Amino acid sequence: MEFDNSFEVPLRLDDAWKILMDIQRIAPCMPGATLTDVVDSRTYKGRIAVRLGPVSLTFAGTVKFEDVDDANHKARIAAQGNDTKGRGTANAIASFHLEPAGSGTKVLVHTNLVLSGAVAQYGRGVGIIQMTAAQIITQFANNLKTQLERDSAADASAASTAPSLPASAPPVSTPQTSAPGTMPQPASSTAKPISAFALMANVLWALLKRTFGHK
Repeated sequence: MEFDNSFEVPLRLDDAWKILMDIQRIAPCMPGATLTDVVDSRTYKGRIAVRLGPVSLTFAGTVKFEDVDDANHKARIAAQGNDTKGRGTANAIASFHLEPAGSGTKVLVHTNLVLSGAVAQYGRGVGIIQMTAAQIITQFANNLKTQLERDSAADASAASTAPSLPASAPPVSTPQTSAPGTMPQPASSTAKPISAFALMANVLWALLKRTFGHK
């Protein structure tokens, strides 16, 4: 099945592109997701917990950038995951590109998703799949915006409180970064599954609007 989603980032085009290509930085913003390993600069392993209707699922797998066009701010990602309880697999190809939107940037995402095994039965309603994806994208965008605001406030606070060093002050040592392939620990490493209540409320509301023609 194929579907489209979009969200906005409160940054100019080039800055938004740099942020979205920094997987280790934005992974904690994805609801239900945990980044577990960096294979190389374009390949990552992780888990994501979602709900399809009444069923809770956790997929573990790999995400790989198959194509990256920095000049035109476009990329294509292939994701493959297996349900940790052996109930099936999910394979997706997601293509996204960025466009200027006022003072910020709009991200447009096209996804081609294939489910197999029992999970295909859980998600056989295309509407539920689409609304699940939309809910995840919305929460991700909100979490990313919150993180950017928090980072900006921290940078401003650090700049305003940093003491002036005298000319004779000894050089400040540079902290060591993590070794290649190791995962930095985010402030909150516990991934929370996407809210079932919020998702079902959105599903019910969408069905009511479709049934009674409300706008």
